[in-house]
Amino acid sequence: MNALVPLPVLLPLCATGLSLAFGTRLGRFQRFISVAVLSAVLALSVILMIAADRQGPLSVHLGDFAPPLGITLVADRLSGLMLTVSSAVTLCVLVYSLGQGMTDRDKETPLAVFHPAYLILVAGVSCTFLAGDLVNLYVGFEIMLVASFVLLTLGGTGPRMRAGSTYVIISLFSSMLFLTAIAMTYAATGTANFAQLAGRLADLPIGVQTLIQALLLTVFAIKAAVFPLAAWLPDSYPTAPAPVTAVFAGLLTKVGVYCMLRTETLLFPGNRLGDLLMAVALASMVIGILGAVAQTDLKRLLSFTLISHIGYMVFGIGLATREAYGGAIVYVAHHITVQTTLFLVAGLIERRGGTTELTRLGGLARAAPTLAVLFFVPAMNLAGIPPLSGFIGKLGLMRAGVADGGGWAWLLVAGSAATSLLTLYVVAKVWNLAFWRAAPPGQAAAGTVLESGDDSDDDADAGPDRIRGTGDEGIAPAHRPAGAATGATLHGRAVITTSRLPRPMVAATAATIGIGLAFTVFADPLTAFTDRTAAELLQRTPYVQEVLGR
Repeated sequence: MNALVPLPVLLPLCATGLSLAFGTRLGRFQRFISVAVLSAVLALSVILMIAADRQGPLSVHLGDFAPPLGITLVADRLSGLMLTVSSAVTLCVLVYSLGQGMTDRDKETPLAVFHPAYLILVAGVSCTFLAGDLVNLYVGFEIMLVASFVLLTLGGTGPRMRAGSTYVIISLFSSMLFLTAIAMTYAATGTANFAQLAGRLADLPIGVQTLIQALLLTVFAIKAAVFPLAAWLPDSYPTAPAPVTAVFAGLLTKVGVYCMLRTETLLFPGNRLGDLLMAVALASMVIGILGAVAQTDLKRLLSFTLISHIGYMVFGIGLATREAYGGAIVYVAHHITVQTTLFLVAGLIERRGGTTELTRLGGLARAAPTLAVLFFVPAMNLAGIPPLSGFIGKLGLMRAGVADGGGWAWLLVAGSAATSLLTLYVVAKVWNLAFWRAAPPGQAAAGTVLESGDDSDDDADAGPDRIRGTGDEGIAPAHRPAGAATGATLHGRAVITTSRLPRPMVAATAATIGIGLAFTVFADPLTAFTDRTAAELLQRTPYVQEVLGR
C-alpha cells in the first residue's frame, strides 16, 4: 500500500509530458488524458484515505534514502482527506472547463497550455499534501506557483497580466521567507524532515522556536490569504476565467491552511502563538465580510467572503483543542467545495447575463431557474443554514470556543455568529439583485457578443471557443458589446451570452454541489473521521513512528 503514496504526484507529472507531446494535434486525446489521470488520482486518494484511517499513516522514502537525506512522502488521515476532496474538485473543474471550451485553440499559440498547466497544478497540490519535510513542501509550493502564473495569465490580456504579476510578486516574497525559515530550521536542527523536527525543535531555545514558528506562519498565512496578508487576493483572482478562479479560490488557499494545521500540531505543539492566531482569525472574519458587503461585482464579493471564511479555519487552529481541530478540518473540506461551486456559478452567470456586475443583472430566477438553484444551494451552505455542512463546521468550532471559555474564544464565537449573519445578508443581496428583481434595461440579451475591455484591437470577427452539443454553437457575432466581460473565456476575448447553458458546465457545477451535500448527508461519519484525525494530529506519535520506523 505504501507504494501508492507517490502516485498522486507522479501521475499528473507524467500526463503533463504526454499532454505537451500531443498538443493541439490530438485535442480529444489530450482531454481524455487529463480526465483519466484526474479520475485515477481521485481513486488513489480515496484508497489512501481509507488505508490511513484503518492502518495508520503510510510513508515512502523515495530512492530508499532514510531521513534526513531522502525525500519522504506521508499519507495520514489529514492528507488523505485533503487529497480526496481536492481531487474530486479539480476533476469537476476540469469537466467544467472542457464544457466552456477552455483548451488553448488560439492559432497563434503553438501548444495547448491549459491542460499541462492544470496537471502540473494538481501535481503541486498533491506534493504539498503528501510532503514529509519542509524542502519538499517548498517544492510543492513552487510547482503550484509556476502553474498558477500560466493559468492566471492565459490569453495575455492587460488585466490578467497585471493580476498575475501581483500574484507572482507576492508568491516570490513568501517563497523567500519560506527559504529563510527552512535555512534557519536546518541550521538549528540539522534536518528538514517533519518527523525528526518534531523531536529536535523542542530542544531549541524558546526564542529560536518562536522565530521559526512565526516565519512559517507568515508564509502560510500569505498562501491562505489571512488578514492582514490578504490584500492581493481580491485583485488577482476575479480577472481569471471562471474555472481557474474557482480552483484557486476553493483549493489553493486551503493549501496554506493545511500547512498551518500540519506545522502547528506536529512541529509546534503547545499553542504558543494561539492568541495571535485567534486575533487574526477574528480580523479576517470581520474585515473580510465587511469588504464583501461593500462589493457590487460578484467575483470580488466572493473573493472577500473567501478571506472572511478563512478566519473560521484559523479560529480552530488557534484554539488548538481536539474539538477545534475537528471542526476546522470539517470546515476546510466544506469550504473547498462550496467556494469552488460559487465561482463556477459566477462563470455561468457571466455566460447567461453577460457580466458579474450585480447592478446590471436581474431576472435570472425566471429566465434561468436551473442557474438559480445552482446558486441558491451553495449560497445557503456558505451562510451556514442548518442542516448543511457549513452549519456543521461552524457549530463544531463555536462549541469548541464555548468549551475553551477564554476571552479570545468568546470573542471568536461572537465574531463567528456575526460573520455568519452578514454572509447570509451578502448572499441574499446577490439573490435579490441578480435573480429576484426584474431584469434591468441594459442587461445583455442572449446572442450578444461581449468583448473584454482589453481586446479593442482584436479582429472584429473573433468569436469564442465553441463545443458542439453544449448549446454554445452556431450563434453569429452579429452585435457589438453590450457590456464588458473581463474573465469570461480562456483568451479573455469574446463570450456569447446564451439562454441555454452548456451542459458540461452545468453538470460539473451540480457535481460540486453534490459533494457539498454529501458532507451533510454523511455528517456523522465525516465528523467521526475528522475527530480521529484531530486526535492523531495531537498525538504525533503515529506519524513520527511511521516515518522513522521506531
